[in-house]
Amino acid sequence: MCLAIKNADENAPTKRDLVSADFLDGDQPTLEEIRSWGKSFDKLMKNSNGRKVFRDFLRSEFSEENILFWLACEDLKKENSAEVVEEKARLIYEDYISILSPREVSLDSRVREIVNRNMIEPTTHTFDEAQIQIYTLMHRDSYPRFLNSQKFKTLAQMQDNSNAGSKADSPT
Repeated sequence: MCLAIKNADENAPTKRDLVSADFLDGDQPTLEEIRSWGKSFDKLMKNSNGRKVFRDFLRSEFSEENILFWLACEDLKKENSAEVVEEKARLIYEDYISILSPREVSLDSRVREIVNRNMIEPTTHTFDEAQIQIYTLMHRDSYPRFLNSQKFKTLAQMQDNSNAGSKADSPT
């Protein structure tokens, strides 16, 4: 058996590795945005670029279902049609709450009971308790790891360097 040691530069993450492909289409987050994500989980979750980067991080940790559930709940809250609300609620339940789902989110029994009762007559608020529990879980558990991740640190560094480069190129 032969073991090869790669050059450290070959193992360095590329820009494509660090940021979802959506950013590569020109929608780069600013350094101010990235810094705000490091200061506040709420700011991260309210920012579409922040959610994309955080979702990519969660995917790497095999817990992407948490943000997908949260986003599905946010989408449900925008609905006005009772039929659409009922259909979306059923799909959210099947995708994220059902114990048969491969993307089941982790809820305690109290919240699971509330959701089950709410599913009798689904509304835009059927999953509010569950959504709060998953948001809190991401905030307390995943967010600190995200801030300490090489992905986040490198993204902030790259943006800092690109801003420094553009300042150096501009006339004084």
